[in-house]
Amino acid sequence: MTVQFIQYPRCTTCKKAQKWLEENGVNYEAIHIVEQTPSKEQLETLWKTSGLPLKKFFNTSGQKYKSLGLKDKLVTMSESEQLELLASDGMLIKRPIVSDGTKVTLGFKEQEFEEVWI
Repeated sequence: MTVQFIQYPRCTTCKKAQKWLEENGVNYEAIHIVEQTPSKEQLETLWKTSGLPLKKFFNTSGQKYKSLGLKDKLVTMSESEQLELLASDGMLIKRPIVSDGTKVTLGFKEQEFEEVWI
């Protein structure tokens, strides 16, 4: 099994997740979230597969999120508008995203990775 590892190379959380994948023998394809930002359709599939609220896909601690004032704007945006916004800029997306097509993890929590990817 090879998972998609959608990440930003300078992100410390992504580095921790990548190290965990390597140490646990999980094959992955690294995808640079800014150079190859997931499309609206890809994001919609990841979101629906994850079972998480769409809001969780936003990098709420990022500068771009804060500078655009998204905390207040997201509540009035449709799901389609939110997905378009996420697809417009990889820096708005919470990372890393790991998926094998049937499962999705968002961010890095070691316990969750152990439950899902081993």
